[in-house]
Amino acid sequence: MLHFEGVIIAVSTFIIIGLFHPIVIKTEYHFGTKPWWIFLILGLICICGAFFVENVLCSSLLGVVGASLLWSIKELYQQKERVRKGWFAKNPKREKDYL
Repeated sequence: MLHFEGVIIAVSTFIIIGLFHPIVIKTEYHFGTKPWWIFLILGLICICGAFFVENVLCSSLLGVVGASLLWSIKELYQQKERVRKGWFAKNPKREKDYL
């Protein structure tokens, strides 16, 4: 009998991390680093939820989403620096944030 849980978790982790990359870029472009606390709260909720979900697959995915949300806080600030360096588009409505 084959067990696919590990492969499903691996592929899902890859997809989740891939989805958070554009989320961080769009968030920084539209709102700057101000919503970092939303990532924090949602990340902690997901990680805490992972402790209470009995299903290994769901618990693992909650943990991965939670960790990705927390990691996105760091990436949000790094994205601001990447914009400052000219590597990504600057939101003209928030020009003063990059001075």
